[in-house]
Amino acid sequence: MREGVVMTTRLSALDSAFLAVETPTAHMHVGWAAVHDPPAEGPRPSFEELRDHIGSRIGRAPRYRQLLRSVPLGLNAPVWTDDPSFDLTRHVLRSDRKRLGEVVEACMSEPLRRDRPLWQIRIAPRLEDGRIGVVGKAHHCMVDGIAAVELASMLLDSEPEPPPSEPDSWHPDPAPRPAALLAGGIADLARGPIKVATLPSEAVRSPRRAAELAGRAGRALRTLLGSVRPAKPVDALNPPSSPRRHLAFLSRPLDDLRTIKGSFETKLNDVVLAASAGAMRRLLERRGQRPIPLKTMVPVSVRERDSAGELGNRISFMFVDLPCDEPDPARRVRRIHAETSRRKLAGEPEGANDIVRSIARVPMPVQGAVSRFVASPRSFNLVVSNIPGLRERLYLRGCELKEAYPVVPLADRHALSIGVTNVGDGLYFGVYADRESLPDADAVARDLEESIEELLGAI
Repeated sequence: MREGVVMTTRLSALDSAFLAVETPTAHMHVGWAAVHDPPAEGPRPSFEELRDHIGSRIGRAPRYRQLLRSVPLGLNAPVWTDDPSFDLTRHVLRSDRKRLGEVVEACMSEPLRRDRPLWQIRIAPRLEDGRIGVVGKAHHCMVDGIAAVELASMLLDSEPEPPPSEPDSWHPDPAPRPAALLAGGIADLARGPIKVATLPSEAVRSPRRAAELAGRAGRALRTLLGSVRPAKPVDALNPPSSPRRHLAFLSRPLDDLRTIKGSFETKLNDVVLAASAGAMRRLLERRGQRPIPLKTMVPVSVRERDSAGELGNRISFMFVDLPCDEPDPARRVRRIHAETSRRKLAGEPEGANDIVRSIARVPMPVQGAVSRFVASPRSFNLVVSNIPGLRERLYLRGCELKEAYPVVPLADRHALSIGVTNVGDGLYFGVYADRESLPDADAVARDLEESIEELLGAI
């Protein structure tokens, strides 16, 4: 390592984007709300025992004891460095609230502090039904939806009795000095153009490489055109934002959606989108608004198998027009399947990934401006995210995981997102809403259930 240059992990362009779009009314954390049964036999673990168990697992992911440090003059993206004052009690908190929804609202309505590692877990040791509630959040610059699931699974075991704790010899590295942060930021900037400059020579040496680059450029251009195609803001979904949050819950047997998927010969995600389209149609009708197609951002994982366990974001996206104007549920799911198939065949998720990576080569102020535009209601109306979940039985210090509802963050002037994941044979929808601008999120969850029943009835 050269004198004065700090070798650290720098935020990617996509990770930086999630920092750039955060505002006092748009908290960019992803998360989950889980319910655990107490042990069938033996004593119930106390809050302190659960907290210490979580602390014993944090060493498996060093990022959870790191914080962000900015580069002087904002010349490059921030870097992750060890937190010399890391204190588990700042991150794992007790909640004495009796309803899971109240734990979620208290946790998710507050932003994560930037002067400490960007995650928090709240444990309600005894909900009103006797079960244990666990609500967690981590900043989107740190994890995507799949990595958040991996964080949750890192705390869990496949057997009720957890294995012995691993010895933890962690000691924080010294904090880098501003001059070293600046030198590292400049060095990384200098390396960027060198990588770009090698592309033409690669294309000359390899016709196959040239064709690949041309194809990727075409996909990126099509994706860019789709991204800038304006969305029509909708009063019910794109009003001014507040910081208050609410999570409505819906659970369904996974087999219900598999039955719909098999009958219409679609993908499971198409069924999720079709159910969401039906729910949005009902919401607009309840508000006295004419149902129209809604431009929807659909995250797509580009996480490779050998990157499992890595933090940061490995997601791309595509935009899908939810056919909320279509009254027939069968035609809705077929229209969605045709559109998603066409967009995937055209390579739009890969094109979006190339665009995000290319943004890393422009100045930081431009990156921030692009990020804010992409996150605006002029670009899309809502997010629907299907997150691969957990199939095996898992336990938090002997307490079996029974339900888990995802939290998909809301950008400014976005009042609603829909996330779904599975635990065993159950499918769990988290309808995440701005509590002030969309106070009827629980009704939207019922709309979603009615839309699933409508699809089952159309078979």
